[in-house]
Amino acid sequence: MAFSTLPKIGMGTFRLKGNDARDAVKSALSLGYRHIDTAQMYENESEVGDGITSSGIPRREIFLTTKIWYDQLRRSDLINSLHDSLARLKTDHVDLTLIHWPSPDDEVPMEEYLGALRDAQREGLTTHIGISNFTCAQMDQAKAILGETPIFTNQVEVHPFFANRKVVGHAQKLGITVTGYMPLAVGKVMEDETLIRIGREHNASPAQIAIAWIASRGVVPIPSSTRPQHQKANLDALDIPLSAEEIAGIDKLDRGERIANPDFAPAWD
Repeated sequence: MAFSTLPKIGMGTFRLKGNDARDAVKSALSLGYRHIDTAQMYENESEVGDGITSSGIPRREIFLTTKIWYDQLRRSDLINSLHDSLARLKTDHVDLTLIHWPSPDDEVPMEEYLGALRDAQREGLTTHIGISNFTCAQMDQAKAILGETPIFTNQVEVHPFFANRKVVGHAQKLGITVTGYMPLAVGKVMEDETLIRIGREHNASPAQIAIAWIASRGVVPIPSSTRPQHQKANLDALDIPLSAEEIAGIDKLDRGERIANPDFAPAWD
């Protein structure tokens, strides 16, 4: 089956290694996840591939994303690194390949690496292409470079303490789906009074409320968890109906708390 849109939630694998990664992917797929997100930089593509092959779920039913690290953005490097990723993932293609970060200080021109990514798509190495951690201006530039070729997503940090409104709004205006990483703010949502209170109303955890709020904005959350009960709870969170009042209460939690902010990051919006 060809996916024309991103599944509504994904299983993130950042920081998962070895058997933890294998087991988490297999468990997520058995619970009903169909979107698995990894990256070259996570150094777990082999284990993610093992989890997928051992799950018994046909590959064509799984939406698999990987990301090209910023030291592989030259044209030949990008294609070669993607071939390496596919070998580790034990598949002949991924469903989505993202540029993990825009080239630091534009060392590699965007035309070069987005052109290479489009070549990879034409070669059938990846079904869809997209970007991650791109600013509003960089999204405009990417769209101008790619023209008719759709940008499937911009994957950026989104959680109740960092709504990332400007980037989310601009992407959606451009017709680019936003994928939200770190949706649970590395566990900080569990201690928030507002999320705890709203959770009580719905017989749900603060984590589930955070995921429901992200989904209510049309953003695809990709929470990471190794525990099947948490994975299931994250999946079930998509069915929690938040009232306008509850959403407004969560909106107020935004304090611009960016967690992923490496020294090579672009000049953020």
